Amino acid sequence: MTNAAGPAVVTVTMNPAIDLCWEVEHLEGEGKSRARVRSVAVGGGGINVARHIVRFGGRATALHTAGGEVGLRLNRLLDEEGIDHVAVDIDGDTREALVLFETASRRSYHIVPPGPQLHEREGLRCLEVLERFLGGRPYVVASGSLPGGLPDDYYAAVARRVREAGSRLILDTSGPALRAALAEGVFLFRCNRTEAESLTGHPVSGFDDARALNEHLLTTGAAEIAVTTLGALGALCSTSQGHTELHAPPLPGEPLSDAGAGDSMVAALTTQLAAGEDPVAACALGVATAAAAMLTPTTEPFDVDVARSLRSQVRTATRG
Repeated sequence: MTNAAGPAVVTVTMNPAIDLCWEVEHLEGEGKSRARVRSVAVGGGGINVARHIVRFGGRATALHTAGGEVGLRLNRLLDEEGIDHVAVDIDGDTREALVLFETASRRSYHIVPPGPQLHEREGLRCLEVLERFLGGRPYVVASGSLPGGLPDDYYAAVARRVREAGSRLILDTSGPALRAALAEGVFLFRCNRTEAESLTGHPVSGFDDARALNEHLLTTGAAEIAVTTLGALGALCSTSQGHTELHAPPLPGEPLSDAGAGDSMVAALTTQLAAGEDPVAACALGVATAAAAMLTPTTEPFDVDVARSLRSQVRTATRG
């Protein structure tokens, strides 16, 4: 397995949040439920990916929006964490999300508001800033939801600019923004089972269903590499060379939350691609990392050593 390094990756987070993680013994139906603050951290798809790329030994710059008092706090938290980032000021207030961990049931609840409304000029400013950072950056990761006010084809505009700069876009989003970006075409697209079902219109329950979707994405030019994750089963990685089933490793402990599994997986595979690894091997570390993320409550970071140890237990099967 390649030990990271490589050129820096740019991540794009249009709708970040500050995650307030609280812990409560038991949620009471009446009266007050006494909680303690477990952590306060910046969240949002691209920022999470940048954070984990650095934890794997890679380099990343997180481009994100920030507005209001919450946006100022978001910038300060990123500075304190040591994440290289570029903030684009917006008029609206950056959102705060609540992550609640109930210790009695060992269940996590992630409560996320929609976020601010962006003006057209703010979206254009983000694209202009992105263009300035693309030189010499072979990979760009666009991850997370779009805030209100931006057009559905916003990630498609990101894809065009990334391609024109000679970089490669890794996309992880959902909804109308996803369909528009795939119509434009991306380098790598990762989707979970829910997103896959929204594209196919029917259940995606196993590797055969994932293969049908990935085949369609490749043949239509929507993606050069398609990765569909299948929960506890693992993931299917498809390229022009064929389809590879990556079976998830057995967990060495109790699964506590899947809140950060997707971002963790994207970070691992992007780190490996930037370091020169091939897509299937990069995806294998991604599957192992998603499994490691399941072992942590709320949105807390996975154990990098556990992720690397699980890599050897990811079974692969290549289909033509």
